[in-house]
Amino acid sequence: MTTPTIAKSKLITNERRKSLYRDLLLCRRFEERVYYLFLEGRMPGTIHQAQGQEACAVGVCSVLTKGDVVTSTHRPHQHAVARGLSVNSLMAELFAKTTGCCHGKGGSMHLGSLEDGMLPAVAIVGGGIPLASGLGLAAKYKKTGNIVACFFGDGATNIGSFHEGVNMAAIWDLPVVFACENNRYGASTAIEKVTKVPHLSDRAAAYGIPGVTVDGNDVEAVHDAMQTAADRARSGKGPTFLEMETYRVCGHSRSDPGHYRPKDELQYWKDRDPVTRYEEFCVATGALSVKEVEEIKASVEKELDDAVAFAEASPSPQPEDVLNDVYA
Repeated sequence: MTTPTIAKSKLITNERRKSLYRDLLLCRRFEERVYYLFLEGRMPGTIHQAQGQEACAVGVCSVLTKGDVVTSTHRPHQHAVARGLSVNSLMAELFAKTTGCCHGKGGSMHLGSLEDGMLPAVAIVGGGIPLASGLGLAAKYKKTGNIVACFFGDGATNIGSFHEGVNMAAIWDLPVVFACENNRYGASTAIEKVTKVPHLSDRAAAYGIPGVTVDGNDVEAVHDAMQTAADRARSGKGPTFLEMETYRVCGHSRSDPGHYRPKDELQYWKDRDPVTRYEEFCVATGALSVKEVEEIKASVEKELDDAVAFAEASPSPQPEDVLNDVYA
């Protein structure tokens, strides 16, 4: 089976391709490192991973600027890494340490730092969508020129908050990009069993906004589609529904072996791995040399080694800390 080529963007320089590749790899290796730390019993709680969806997070976040905000889901690691949150603070949060981005109170499903451009993630399916519209309304009211990138999965498009949040953004021309990571499964339920439209982006027509479907495993295709949507939002023309067709090669959560997925389907998507695919593209086009690839891989591993060491050495919260950050 031939792996499809990357849709080479005219908007991205070779220097930028190096940073995109590093971001993709950091997202992948962060999640792989976290997976084994959980298996070893060194981390508390649970995790929902997104290996295979890296191009969605990186492609969308690569267009964002200072002051823009991301809203996320119960699967937020890659969004946080791609948005540029400190890997030290993310790892410490997963270790439930006070140096974490939420001081150890959020854990895997509630990562975020509004100061760094990411609202702490909302684990309720579809829960972040109306919040994104609210953030968009605030940006429009304050005339900041900023936008909101709202990540959610295919399953959220059948939740009431999706329709309400998107409709609100549409009628008020709010600066929001609704970034749907269509990984084909809501937990273990295949999308075709619960949705009749051939593309989820077709639903955008009901709200009078553009709907675009792109290859979510091609970081440059995602970047270009997001750039168009972001420009529209910043210019006051309102939201866009951006559907990114992708796949999580891992299970829904760490307790899910994913046996409900056909083996040939899983292999089809593994052959379209967004990290390997982009690495091969960058080497083939001269954006990266083999030596540079190895140097980037080494730097990513060191960054993760340092993050784990930082997290494990950080202090744990004290009982009295439960009274901090309480407002009602």
